[in-house]
Amino acid sequence: MATHLDLEEQEQLDQIKHFWNQYGNLITWVVIIVLAASSGWIFWNRYQADQAAKAGAMFDEMDKAAQAGDADRAAALFIPLKDRYPRTAFAEQGAMTLAKVQFDKGQLDNARATLAWVAENANETEYQALARIRLAGILMDQKKYDEALKQLDGATGKEFEALVADRRGDILMAQGKKDDAKAAYLKAWKDMDPKIEYRRLIEAKLTALGAAPETDKPAAAVPELAK
Repeated sequence: MATHLDLEEQEQLDQIKHFWNQYGNLITWVVIIVLAASSGWIFWNRYQADQAAKAGAMFDEMDKAAQAGDADRAAALFIPLKDRYPRTAFAEQGAMTLAKVQFDKGQLDNARATLAWVAENANETEYQALARIRLAGILMDQKKYDEALKQLDGATGKEFEALVADRRGDILMAQGKKDDAKAAYLKAWKDMDPKIEYRRLIEAKLTALGAAPETDKPAAAVPELAK
């Protein structure tokens, strides 16, 4: 009996050896790849969290300078933020914050450059669109109308259609193209949610051009005798 079991065990061992010789390397590599992928995922998440934390700290410092109205210091702090962490939301937010303080301080060329960076490098299309809309406004103030309209052409996203149309109307008005401006304002008015207060400003622009839109009128009350 013992001999029979020994032979059976030996046969099983031979089969295992044969299987391992044939598939051992493959199994080993699969295990290595799975473990590496798992470790890589953990490392990547930790790396991303570390990057976000460092970028957040730099953004806070830059934001303090911007809130204090120190455009030059804010710009100096933004440089390492965008160079080291360009793919983070903090870089995008930082650029928009910096552009605003630069604009407020009359540094229009600097604000243009900052917004152009957002338009070209932001991960989020929302930031890209907002940057282009604001950039178009600066270019309009500088009477660079064709460049301004070109920026609006690149501002995509349905949620921004009304703002883009409104800014387009402003540029066309500045060019003296009143009929085209009217059409742009009307599109902006129609596309914008009636609950948004800014829609009244667009309505005022249309009214000034003699093209006041027909506002939605409440349904007439039904006379009591007719009920």
